[in-house]
Amino acid sequence: MALKDTEIRALRPDDKPFKKADGKGLYLEVFPNGSKLWRLKYRFGGKEKRLALGSYPGVTLADARKKRDQAKVQIENGVDPSLERKRKKASAKLSADDSFNAIGAEYIAKMKKEGRAEATLSKAHWFLSLLKPSIGAMPIREVDPQLLLAALKKLEGLGNYETAKRTRSFASRIFRYAVATGRASSDPAALLSGALVSAKARHYAAILEPNKLGELLRAIDGFTGSPVTKLALQIAPHVFVRPGELRHAEWHEIDFEGAVWKIPPNKMKARRPHAVPLSPQVVQLFLQLKELTGPEGYIFPAMHTSKRPMSENTVNSAFRRLGFGKEEITAHGLRSSASTLLNESGIWNPDAIERALAHGFSDAVRGAYHRGEHWDERVRMAHWWSNFLDKLKAG
Repeated sequence: MALKDTEIRALRPDDKPFKKADGKGLYLEVFPNGSKLWRLKYRFGGKEKRLALGSYPGVTLADARKKRDQAKVQIENGVDPSLERKRKKASAKLSADDSFNAIGAEYIAKMKKEGRAEATLSKAHWFLSLLKPSIGAMPIREVDPQLLLAALKKLEGLGNYETAKRTRSFASRIFRYAVATGRASSDPAALLSGALVSAKARHYAAILEPNKLGELLRAIDGFTGSPVTKLALQIAPHVFVRPGELRHAEWHEIDFEGAVWKIPPNKMKARRPHAVPLSPQVVQLFLQLKELTGPEGYIFPAMHTSKRPMSENTVNSAFRRLGFGKEEITAHGLRSSASTLLNESGIWNPDAIERALAHGFSDAVRGAYHRGEHWDERVRMAHWWSNFLDKLKAG
């Protein structure tokens, strides 16, 4: 006999589960905890099966009967509703796992396992976030060149030409990874290399005149802000590492006895280990800093927590406080200052200067050879450069 809503509402749980039939295989199962679940009993391929249709009252009597009738149609058409439900769930999960955003996150996780620098991983997450609103939820196979171009043109529309180009390049790496793992058949980003506006080359502002550099060094010595920031400002011109490499430096990397700073590959742009010879002046500066932030953890921690390095804007903001505009000097521009003045001195082998700047060689064998050959010269150059800076500072 068919059930009625009033009858269902009046049902009370018992010590054991019990069933109330509605008809055509549909029944309501009542459990001791009070829950009421709709079930459909049916036969498929000669076997008796059960199909869950939801819980009452979320699924009403009318809803349950509608679901029963839909399942019956599937059975008549030779489709097992239980297996069909599992297939749809698997398909939905597969679609979610195959979205552009999911594969992008998977690719970034791969980059992390490969030891990519923290700054590189941070930029990768940023590029992925720029594409997420437009194509992030789409199955990666469905992203065509026009859809990707529309997403990139939004960035161009904001005047971010270089960001658009670099985002396209990053998207291309995700597509190639998807192709390699069997979840895409092509790289639509590769077809867009000429479709974006080319931004004018931008060079980091740098001081290239010795007298002006001496003026900067004197201003740094007069800095009245955080002592840690001041020491970062004092050390940076001597070692000319990239700003991210300086910020993420840790105490275990400094060998005071050997006067060398050993930067691991995961912190380097080229993912190769890099050694920085330290002049006596720099060793003394690090010893001062060790009293403030040592003996372990980040050498230049953030102001409010030692678990993170100082902000990427700290050094540049300090330059602005000292009266040097962004068109005059940047933290990265100190590398250009060193490169230019070291080359102009005519004393040092250009390859030794390139190695000091952690610039790689296109030929791997030549690179390995020069890493050994130029170390002694780089040590002498580090001492000469620090003495040169002292002379500039003295005027």
